[in-house]
Amino acid sequence: MRYANIISTGRYVPEIEITNDMLRERFQNIPDFVDKMEASSGIRTRRHAPEDWATSDVALPAARQAIERAGRKPEDVDLIILGTDSPDYITPATSVVLQHKLGAKNAGTFDIGCACASFPTGLSAAAGIIAANPGIRTVLVVGVYLMHKLAAADDPMIFFYGDGAGAAVLEPASAPGFITSAFRADGSYHKYWGIYSGGTFEPATEESVKEGRTRCNIKQRYPPEINEDTWPLLVLRLAKEGGFQMRDVDLFIFTQVRKPTIATVMNTLGVPMERAHTIMEEYGYTGSACIGMALDDAIEKRKVHPGDLLVLVGSGVGYNQAGVAFRMI
Repeated sequence: MRYANIISTGRYVPEIEITNDMLRERFQNIPDFVDKMEASSGIRTRRHAPEDWATSDVALPAARQAIERAGRKPEDVDLIILGTDSPDYITPATSVVLQHKLGAKNAGTFDIGCACASFPTGLSAAAGIIAANPGIRTVLVVGVYLMHKLAAADDPMIFFYGDGAGAAVLEPASAPGFITSAFRADGSYHKYWGIYSGGTFEPATEESVKEGRTRCNIKQRYPPEINEDTWPLLVLRLAKEGGFQMRDVDLFIFTQVRKPTIATVMNTLGVPMERAHTIMEEYGYTGSACIGMALDDAIEKRKVHPGDLLVLVGSGVGYNQAGVAFRMI
């Protein structure tokens, strides 16, 4: 039996820092806006990539780091799975652009586009492919986010958007690393938050560009309790199907959008907040990248050890939710 194991991780954080004080200056016309958002989210600063970069450029350093840490070369990679909702193009896939820039000439690729649920979805897909296909040995999973380029500079919600990438290399092992995955969705929220012109629903026109519909827009506010109510359900499904208890989990990583939400969920699960790792304080909301970035950050800070059980839960617009349970071998 082949089991998928995470053998290395990597991340990339751009150098351009956009602090909350800088945003206070930008949005002086909205009194106390940044103060309120900082208090409700825990975000103090975020990083933005250069304006001439594409999403694949942000993904590239994280991918290289994960491959190097695995002791592999780009040509050793059999498959690249890239998750993002800020792609280089509508088509072709951003994963194939990354494959070219990386020099992973032997790798197949595909994209995953379920927003902030993309990284755990990618890990689950990689684990299933490794288990089912003996010809696939080395899989690179990347989550990457460059949403600030798809938002208007005068949109206050740019408060959230931080750019970055997280990556993991998975290979087969004889002992179970990947344990199980679980998914949830509710498409009735698909018109709440998104980029609504530029696809087949409304191809981009001069009018839609001028009116901002080719940029990321919040049309309707998500209920604040949506993640508080549904993340515990996903975690409990993982525990039931994976045969473990909350006390067995060494570290939880959730979508990095609101720290108070994570605290509420941990309280609901009856688990100390110390067992949840967060990075939104310094990196902002890095969307499709945040789970991978937080995982690498936790490993770097020595919060993850061999044998630890990890639960990763992502939640993105649409909405999509995905969770995975892994044991670090």
